[in-house]
Amino acid sequence: MSFHAAAMPTAIALAVVKTLVLMVGGVITFFAYKAYQRTRQPALGYLSLGFGLVTLGLVLAGMLYELLDVPLMTGVLLESLLVLAGFLVIARSLYVT
Repeated sequence: MSFHAAAMPTAIALAVVKTLVLMVGGVITFFAYKAYQRTRQPALGYLSLGFGLVTLGLVLAGMLYELLDVPLMTGVLLESLLVLAGFLVIARSLYVT
């Protein structure tokens, strides 16, 4: 059994999980944004932005690697920076008055 054949189930599982993360994160972002639109509370605006950044970050590395031939480590770095930024914005949303 070659390396590529052995890695295929893991690659498929990763693609499925990343797709689910994108879908669930997108739904959470959508609902947070709809709540912001309804209430115009700045905290909910920050929350929706934070969830959007985290969701984008969690799927970015693989997309960059697969679609744009960006080195995997560069993609993972960009992914981590977006997740960090998203968490910082979410933390900020907890302190908005």
